[in-house]
Amino acid sequence: MKKIAPFCAALLIIAAISACSCQRQPEYTRHSDVMTDYFNTLITFVAYTKTQAEYDAYFQLAQTRFAQLHKLYDIYSNYEGINNIKTVNDKAGIEPVAVHKDLLDLVKMAKEWTLSGHRKTNIALGPVLKIWHQYRTEGLYDPENAQLPPWGDLETAARYTDASKIIIDEPGGTIYLADRHMSLDVGAVAKGYATELVARELETAGLVSGAISAGGNVRTIGKPRDGMRDRWGIGIFNPDSPVFSDDRNLDTVYINDASVVSSGDYQRYYYVQGVRYHHLVDPATLMPAGYYRALTVVTADSGLADLLSTELFLLPYEESRQLAESLEDVEVLWIMPDGAIRVTEGMTKLLRSYGASGRD
Repeated sequence: MKKIAPFCAALLIIAAISACSCQRQPEYTRHSDVMTDYFNTLITFVAYTKTQAEYDAYFQLAQTRFAQLHKLYDIYSNYEGINNIKTVNDKAGIEPVAVHKDLLDLVKMAKEWTLSGHRKTNIALGPVLKIWHQYRTEGLYDPENAQLPPWGDLETAARYTDASKIIIDEPGGTIYLADRHMSLDVGAVAKGYATELVARELETAGLVSGAISAGGNVRTIGKPRDGMRDRWGIGIFNPDSPVFSDDRNLDTVYINDASVVSSGDYQRYYYVQGVRYHHLVDPATLMPAGYYRALTVVTADSGLADLLSTELFLLPYEESRQLAESLEDVEVLWIMPDGAIRVTEGMTKLLRSYGASGRD
């Protein structure tokens, strides 16, 4: 959906959250497994549990829920017996669609964010993003003939991106798009939102130490129970590192019970006449934003972190920083086009480059 990191970048994050000392608390053992069928990315689940059977039960819970949420938030495929985002889009201008609460709540949260004045992250931008997706896909398959979308097509599509026309009936459990030309694209929030739901359910089920890495979205639970660390260390990807570099980390951020989500121009892109065009499109210009190479958001909720990683990426630096600092318990690292690093004050307490470590 959105922000699908390269396979090697996902492996880098996995390595960061999986690293552990050979000296462990005897009652806990580290276990790890991966899921490859959901949200078009590699999802890794690491946990410290007392038995393999305990870990297997948690992994099964996580896998089952990611499978359900992937189908609900899918904009491309139909699934028997499930009304998902594609169903809502297909019924635009025709009729309301009865949906699962997990889908209704996601759309409600994203709509409220947009209508509160934060108009960069707009799940109603589907008509514009669909055009960009088509041209990017064609450009990747046939690079020599890669083209930009016609400006007139983008302008026409932008007429049908009014989030206020997403009609949500909470008592009835339905979503209706009031114009037949509308379509939703939840790529700016779906993966993080799903990760947060899964993490909370794992905590409710009794997990005390774990981490989920879903292709650039990381959510930790408790602290690592390896007997050596007090905080999880999550690698921040360096967008300028060579593809096959042994260490592609720019820095490491140390957290517990929090989320780390990154967005960047290095994730989904294609070239047109030697110029790179990525997937993070500014609704104001209808073009990919060029303010940063990447940025990383740290906050408790993975869904909010995912949404903010797009919102802040699409704003000029002063506005981006002002918004970040207006939000409680949100820290951000920006990587500027020239490679300069800027961070919020609270972020300095979390970064290895400023002296932070996995020990409190």
